[in-house]
Parts: sequence; C-alpha cells; structure tokens
Amino acid sequence: MQMQELDDMALLREYVERASGEAFAEIVSRHVNQVYSVALRHTGNPHSAEEITQTVFVILARKSRSLGRRVILSGWLYQTARLTAVTFIRGEIRRARREQEAHMQTIVNEEAETWRQIAPLLDAGMARLNEADRHAVVLRFFDGKSMREVGAALGANEDAAKKRVNRALEKLRNFFAKRGVNSTTAAIAGTMAAHSVQAAPVALAKTVTAVAIAKGVTAGGSILTLIKGATKIMAWTKVKTSVVAGVVLILAAGTTTVLVRNAHPHSRAKQQWTPAETQMFQAQTSKLINGSKMAGLSCFLFADDNQHQWPKSFAELKASGQKISISDSDWEFVSGGDKDSFANPDRTILFREKVSRPSPDGKFVKIYALADGSVQVLSSPDDDFAAVEKQRGYRVQPANH
Repeated sequence: MQMQELDDMALLREYVERASGEAFAEIVSRHVNQVYSVALRHTGNPHSAEEITQTVFVILARKSRSLGRRVILSGWLYQTARLTAVTFIRGEIRRARREQEAHMQTIVNEEAETWRQIAPLLDAGMARLNEADRHAVVLRFFDGKSMREVGAALGANEDAAKKRVNRALEKLRNFFAKRGVNSTTAAIAGTMAAHSVQAAPVALAKTVTAVAIAKGVTAGGSILTLIKGATKIMAWTKVKTSVVAGVVLILAAGTTTVLVRNAHPHSRAKQQWTPAETQMFQAQTSKLINGSKMAGLSCFLFADDNQHQWPKSFAELKASGQKISISDSDWEFVSGGDKDSFANPDRTILFREKVSRPSPDGKFVKIYALADGSVQVLSSPDDDFAAVEKQRGYRVQPANH
C-alpha cells in the first residue's frame, strides 16, 4: 500500500514500528503548512516560524510511541504548534528583557561615572547660567518636566524651550570641559535627570514645614545665622542683576532689531539640530522602538491567555501582569478583537504613537506596531501620517469588526 493511502495514525505506527522515514515524511508533508501557519500567526516572522515548525515535528518524533491510537494527529499538531509558539515568544520576551536590562545597566554605569565627575562642579556651573537658562535646566532635569511644560513655564513654545535647554547644556559642557571633565551634552542631560535630585530623609518635610510656618522663630541659632546670610546674598544678587540689565539696555538703546518668523502650520519642525539634539533624538527613538517591540510581544501573550483577543489598552495589558514601558498617554490601540481574524496582519496597525515627533532630517516620525509583531518607524515631510498610512497600504481593524 502506498504511503499516501494510509491515514495519519497508520503512518505514525509505520514510523514507530518500522522506523519508516518515508512514513514520517508523508506526515510532515500533510501537516507542515498548518504547523507553519500557526507559528507564523503567533510570531509574524518567517524565520522564527520555520524554527518552531522544526521543533514541533521533533517533538512528534520523540513522543510518537506514547501517542494513543485515538489521538487526532492534526489537532495534536495544532496544539503543539500553538504551545511551542507561545514558549518561543515568552523566550523572546525574556531575551529582549535581558538585553534591555544589560543595555540599561551599561547606561547606568556610564551615568554614575559621569555624575561622580560633574557632581562637585554642577552647582558652580549652574551659577554661571543666566536666570532663564537656569530655570530651564531645573524644570527639565531636576523637576522632570517635558519640553512643552518647560516652555509653558517660561512663557515660550516647545521649540524655544528645547533651544534654551540645549544652549544651557552646551554652556555646562564647556564649563565642565575647562575643569577637566570631558563629556557630551546628552550624557550630562542623562546624568542630571537621573542623579541631580536625591530623596530627603522621611521626617525632614514635616520638620521643615513646622519651622517655616513659624517664620524661623523655633529654629536653632545656626539656622537663623544662615537665614540672615542667605537673605543678604539673595538681595545682592538681585541688585547686581538689575545693574547688568540696565547696562545692556543702555548699550542696546541705539539699535533696535525686529525679527519676524514666518508662521507655518508645521512649525514644530526644526531647521537645524545640534549634535547633542540629534544624539538625544536617536537615543529616545531607540528606547521607544525597544519599548514598542516589548509591548507587541506582550500583546501576543495577552491574546493567548484571553481567547485570542487583543488588549484594548496598555493599562489592561499592564493589569494582566505584562511588564511594558509605554502607556496610553502617548500611545493608542487602533485595532483589536480576535487576533486570528486579521487577514493581513503585516499591514494592520495594532498600536502607534499618538503624536509625531520632529526629526533631525526636517521631517516628522511616528512609530507603528503592526499585528504581525513587527515595528516600523515612518516619516512624513508635512506631518500628514494619514497619507503615509494610505500610501503604505496600512489599515485598522476595530475591536467590533
């Protein structure tokens, strides 16, 4: 009898009892497409799907003697392929997390060394900045404000705030370099954000509040002396600033220059980027790409645990126990429902950044996570991402599809 005429379990017995490679090859031929397709739906990666497919049939070969006669091989292979794919994805997430942790540890070590060098000089450097630059640095790196929030506090727009912060960073870099500490503005920015503010003792806030409300009446002698000295210095600094400002006004009285910028609907795009700005943009984009990849893998695990349903939000994804670094404040799910119902997952947007970001090449960029597990960075010269999505053939599939 020809192998093609035998049913699955007859072929499996032939393989088990006679070590028939021909019988096993026929089983593989019948079911390889199904197994590969299950793996591909889960991973979205042809190479990974091939690896999973090989694994499934190796498992079949090893367990062939223990499979009962009433086993439906097609169903067994489907379940084995699904579980193997889930195991593969979990392994990928663990690997990605280890790599990310190793990368972050390297950054932490570098930041710690930079901080050790600049910490003794930081406050002297800050004292050299003018008031507006100093406020910008404090708001951005000590208070952790966004550039938009910094601009609002200073009465300027986001782009003006970026320029002021970057100018201040360049001044600090020059100040440190003259004192033997050579670093980049990006490294200085990172280490200030991470180390410039340390946690105060738990009881200190309560003590400070009580003494301050009493206007210092209950303070010790050393604190009273300190109050008088600091008040005098603050008064002198204010007078000195006023004198300098007056001299500048006198010198500028003879010449008045009015600079008018043309309003443009896409004025968020910068004309020129400093090397520091470019480096910070690239680091931020790399971090966001890694974060969206991790979130995408976590979405697959969520779907496997929730009847193939995609999560509706990042809050729901986090609540399920998945560790992700992106949130609903900056990202949005635009597709949902049954994971296996997507006809073209490589063209279906699962989630994306809500707002685009200006890039050093004068364009705008947005990061997209597709339903096949891939992550794409798209750019647009005029911030019209609806047109870019249409050109790429991307689509969305709402949860109620």
